[in-house]
Amino acid sequence: MNKLAVVALGGNALLRGNQAGTIEEQEQNTTDTLENLVYLLKEGYNLVISHGNGPQVGNILMRNDAGEQTYGIPQMPLDICVADSQGGIGYMIERMLRNVLKKHGIKREVCCLVTPVIVNHDDPAFKNPTKRVGRLYDKAQADELTKTKGWIFKDEVKDTGTGFRRVVPSPRPIGILNEKVIKQLVDQGIIVIAAGGGGVPVYIDKVGDIRPSEAVIDKDLASALLSARIGATEFYILTDVPYVYINYKKPGEKKLEFLNKADTDKYIADGMFGEGNMAPKIRACLEFVEKGGHMSVITEATKLSDKSYGTKITLEYEK
Repeated sequence: MNKLAVVALGGNALLRGNQAGTIEEQEQNTTDTLENLVYLLKEGYNLVISHGNGPQVGNILMRNDAGEQTYGIPQMPLDICVADSQGGIGYMIERMLRNVLKKHGIKREVCCLVTPVIVNHDDPAFKNPTKRVGRLYDKAQADELTKTKGWIFKDEVKDTGTGFRRVVPSPRPIGILNEKVIKQLVDQGIIVIAAGGGGVPVYIDKVGDIRPSEAVIDKDLASALLSARIGATEFYILTDVPYVYINYKKPGEKKLEFLNKADTDKYIADGMFGEGNMAPKIRACLEFVEKGGHMSVITEATKLSDKSYGTKITLEYEK
């Protein structure tokens, strides 16, 4: 049976921080990143690709806002915006990947799925929204939107002096709505693009209907859950550094080539990983191996084929 890997592409895989975000830039970045996945395919892996959507869904929300203010076009809810970004980014990844496969003479089918991800409607995150989305507003605009739409805002002035940002809940993912379809496709050798942006957030109501949720799900947690549910052997998070470090960019900086559960728990408890960047990725990797996965890896895309790079996370150190 082929090995199965789930690869989560970080935001920098699609859009670099110093770029304008044109489609030409995103297509080139995507192609460059996907070239690094050829190694896994040549090694006989079946593959699922997930991706971030932060900049893209932010742009969709700003277009929503501009359309409403300028032309009176009703804004779409957050779940529709996430689905919109999944479709657009997934299509781009699929098209670029088909070209990469053709270049390397690899005959594999590719399929992109808009993926609803289930959350608990009673998740505590709904009482404490923390995820910033959309554009900046001044106080008068924020107050009006709170009044008319019930939106919640974070005062960015205290932090950066730049205004107010909308914040939404970020609940934990508890299920992948079309996981059986993904597994069936993967078992046929089809490369699947799924769970983009953490998935479209939905919940199951009291009568069993699927309802939309105004939330944003952490991409890495959703990818780790999907990995475990479809029986992946390995879970990769591609980011902008080749290793996980403690004391990153501080005195005593140290790269970590291997992590087990005990050491990972200790480092997280000691605050050795940044909560705004690396800590959520490490938690996602740990959850995957706790649910039966063999190994998680955090590394830079260009280092994927060199097994001497990357931080490997397992339940116990392998001898």
